[in-house]
Amino acid sequence: MTKTHPTRRDFVGSVAAASTAFTIVPRHVLGGPGYTAPSDLLNMACIGVGGMGESDVKGVASQNIYALCDVDLKQSEDTFRKYPDAKKYRDYREMLDQEGKNIDAVTITIPDHGHAAAAMMALRMNKNVYCQKPLARTLTEVRTLKAQAAKTKVATQMGNQGHTGDGVRILREWIEAGVIGTVREVQYWTNRPIWPQGMNRPTELHAPPLTMDWNLWLGPALERPYNPAYAPFRWRGWWDFGTGALGDMACHGMDAAYWILDLGYPERIIPESTQRYLETAPKSSRVEYQFPAKGNRPAVKVVWRDGDLRPPQPVGLPITMEWPPTDIGGQLWIGDDGALIAGMYGEDPVLLDPKRDAEVRANPPVEVYPRSKGVYDEWIDACKGGPAALSSFDGYAGGLTEMVLLGCLAIRAGQTLQIDPATGNVTNMKLPEEWLTPQYRKGWTL
Repeated sequence: MTKTHPTRRDFVGSVAAASTAFTIVPRHVLGGPGYTAPSDLLNMACIGVGGMGESDVKGVASQNIYALCDVDLKQSEDTFRKYPDAKKYRDYREMLDQEGKNIDAVTITIPDHGHAAAAMMALRMNKNVYCQKPLARTLTEVRTLKAQAAKTKVATQMGNQGHTGDGVRILREWIEAGVIGTVREVQYWTNRPIWPQGMNRPTELHAPPLTMDWNLWLGPALERPYNPAYAPFRWRGWWDFGTGALGDMACHGMDAAYWILDLGYPERIIPESTQRYLETAPKSSRVEYQFPAKGNRPAVKVVWRDGDLRPPQPVGLPITMEWPPTDIGGQLWIGDDGALIAGMYGEDPVLLDPKRDAEVRANPPVEVYPRSKGVYDEWIDACKGGPAALSSFDGYAGGLTEMVLLGCLAIRAGQTLQIDPATGNVTNMKLPEEWLTPQYRKGWTL
């Protein structure tokens, strides 16, 4: 006997017909406690869905994954397969043009050089935007995004997830309770880069993978032939595409000092590095930020190290503790009355004095800062009319990213930069305009 199956059209039609026989019932009757009605779900459009993009899609999957876009079919194949009903695109401009009326919010998880153009297009369409860190590749792009976000007033969030973690809140409560006294210095280190950098542009010819649209991968960047030295993944070390190890990780690590100490712009940045190259970040660098006194806070020094560089062992380190405690990365806070260490995201803070650490854990400071639901849920709530996400473009993320990018400029210049702490502008030299305001290819706009 032959079995027949209703088509999707038949099924939808029968449901629509049946629905006319019923009146509206409470959603808890339909779905039980915690049920979310389809009308309460956001239609998400995700730009860049392989690698970290796959994680960002998963992070917003409590909503309706309406459309997916990626220039590389191999990198994105798992995500495309996981959401078979989502509309599929390779060019996000086409996706936003064609699906704009159906989209509520956009995630952007592509190389740094594409962040600003994609985010600006979504903002101009009044779409809520989540963008990976750093917010953009250049100062002009960041400042343009800040202004547009403030004008549009949609919900925005940068993907520096450590800012939503418990660790950074515990850190702030400890610092403000005077657990290590007045802070005058913070040291950061990371094992990045874990990709090649510190080299000249390759000259050999390569054909791009058949699964990749190289023209769309370049996006607004100026023309150049494909080379595996750029993509996938290796783009971070190239100044035309990325922001080096500092741009990659400082929006995570330095977030704690920026927030807790209300750093704002520095007044001076002193860079040191291995050999500098015109087009790529160096293999390792040390960048010293000097911030002027502000309010009740004294002047403070923040030092960043990447590559093979590690901070010197702090005074008073217990003989039972290795230094550095991890090669992956972390932070060291030095105060007048002690020191503490924490992970790169502010997680797991520990006082170097074991006795003092035990005392603080036994009698912790009062919990002052509400714990977050997480970087994605903060933004989703903001999209639905809740409080602004803590790392919104115009409220926080833009300033943090500008501070980080000023360090990148110092590395590229290879000399000390004097900064106006009120404006964030370099005052002691004229930097190349393309370092500040990128040239976009025809067909791409900021």
